[in-house]
Amino acid sequence: MAISCASSSLASTLPHDFDSHKLSFLSTLKTCQSIQELKQIHASIIKTMPFPEIQPPFSPKLCALCTQSFLIDPRYALSLLTQLRTPTLPLYNAIIRGLSISNNGSIEGLVVYKEMLSKGIVPDNYTIPFVLKACAESGALREGEEVHGQAIKMGLASDVYVSNTLMRMYAVCYVIRSARKVFDLSPQRDLVSWTTMIQGYVKTGFAREGIGLFFEMYRENLQADGMTLVIVLSACARLGGLRLGRKLHRYITSNSNVNLDVFVGNALVDMYLKCGAANFARKVFQEMPVKNVVSWNSMISGLAQKGEFKESLSMFRKMQRLGVKPDDVTLVAVLNSCANLGVLELGKWVHAYIDRYQIKADGFIGNALVDMYAKCGSIDQAYWVFQGMNHKDVYSYTAMIVGFAMHGQGEKALELFSEMPKIGIQPDEVTFVGVLTACSHVGLVEEGRKYFENMSVIYNLRPQLEHYGCMVDLLGRAGLINEAEEFIRKMPIEPDAFVLGALLGACKIHGKVEIGERVMKRIEKIEPRKDGAYVLMSNIYSSANRWRDALKLRKAMKERNLMKTPGCSSIELDGVIHEFQKGDKSHPNTKEIYKVLGEITNHLKNSGLLPHTSLLSWCKFGDSVLQKKQTGHTSQLFQHDYTGQHQ
Repeated sequence: MAISCASSSLASTLPHDFDSHKLSFLSTLKTCQSIQELKQIHASIIKTMPFPEIQPPFSPKLCALCTQSFLIDPRYALSLLTQLRTPTLPLYNAIIRGLSISNNGSIEGLVVYKEMLSKGIVPDNYTIPFVLKACAESGALREGEEVHGQAIKMGLASDVYVSNTLMRMYAVCYVIRSARKVFDLSPQRDLVSWTTMIQGYVKTGFAREGIGLFFEMYRENLQADGMTLVIVLSACARLGGLRLGRKLHRYITSNSNVNLDVFVGNALVDMYLKCGAANFARKVFQEMPVKNVVSWNSMISGLAQKGEFKESLSMFRKMQRLGVKPDDVTLVAVLNSCANLGVLELGKWVHAYIDRYQIKADGFIGNALVDMYAKCGSIDQAYWVFQGMNHKDVYSYTAMIVGFAMHGQGEKALELFSEMPKIGIQPDEVTFVGVLTACSHVGLVEEGRKYFENMSVIYNLRPQLEHYGCMVDLLGRAGLINEAEEFIRKMPIEPDAFVLGALLGACKIHGKVEIGERVMKRIEKIEPRKDGAYVLMSNIYSSANRWRDALKLRKAMKERNLMKTPGCSSIELDGVIHEFQKGDKSHPNTKEIYKVLGEITNHLKNSGLLPHTSLLSWCKFGDSVLQKKQTGHTSQLFQHDYTGQHQ
């Protein structure tokens, strides 16, 4: 009946000689379900009615269908628009809307808007938001400001829908002050207004201001919804504001208007983990009635970023048992945990999974694979993955350079570094940690000095404590103890325990007791409660046959309740990690293990291959600095805001 009425009303606008059976096109248009079908109908209309004056009654209908969400083809709609003699405002609104939500069509939406103005058609409070959305999508701040001015002149700026989209446009373009000005001048604000402004603050790095605005909203007796709370929880996560996060959690559970859905649950888990409250995160996660892959990613990645790698892998295994399919983010987090635990077998399984499902080993995944293989001791496999990557970035090169440096292959690390400027990749601070460590392992003192200087002169990178520590390690390994001490003295920043520890380790190797004593006094002031320097200095005294001084230092440790940190090692067997501490006898196979260990030790002694223990303390420094810096780099590389994923 509706189709019949539509056909009757349209018939009055058609010529008298128009065949009535062609009205059936209207019925076909009503039931059109795809853009391909729509184009076929249009082609039939043109073929049947070739005269331009007959086509206009159909064109508005065609354009309207073109801009529906399931039939979007903005360029086709534009071609139809040119056939109309007098296009209307609703038609322009529909086409601008379609362009603003289509991929790469926002710029064309602005062009259509300007064309509309040139024809004297006045926009309304539906047009302006669509145009502002197009400005936001294309980052067209200047055009957005022009539209803002036009909205003010036409009296549309006070419309709540217009003001909300203005705020969003300014926030997306990082002009947060202008967004706040629009917010403050808005005569009416709804929940969307507050949420848009809070989100603008958080997304542009003003998390504290966003939380402050949330409290203002609360004082206005406005009830927050799930979306608002997700944004505020993400702000708490960025600030590490556990106290506020707990308060928000109580607000959520006590407010019947807030639905604790998967999105809010994911935000709570992410917030608790980033605030260091893993137990609260686990509790929320376990109580979530519905979980998606983002929920699992929040737990797996959050635990890994907190250094709880075993727990992270345990969570991944639970995810597997429940049949939840991992995504790229999951795989990167698991590889990160494998790398830090040395779990090569699981890392290989992830690699096989990537190959099985034809996932590209580029970007984050490729970098994570390189990092995992390098840290698990398979440097050749790491290089094989690196060579197979189609798109390499600074993180790819850095992971490989650091890997080569960790494995004592300094020449390969420096050779790889020399490739970077040739292909236009700028090294970062972590790249230079790997380069300087490579120089240290190979004994290239002059090259190390050159690279250290090039950091600031050529690459405009300010050396950090890790780089100074690498240089002290380089000079110390080469026996240039006095130069290393002078290098520390001239540092523009205060040296930390890592830098001074490198010099103390060099003093142990080269028997520089007096310099060691000076360094020890400085370390004692920085880390009075750490045992490492005391143990190393005691060994220096022992090596110089100054037994009384060594005993005196050990006694001082005892008086200060400084217990020597027991050594710890781990091994992976059939995918299970076995950890051992010095003197540990808790393993179920302790007797067999110690029996084999005794046989190995006797064999080494008889062969004259037992290493001198004095080497061990010094060698630990270079690896610890490299591990510390690379771990920070890896954390930055693999960190994601999981509440912002497509859920």
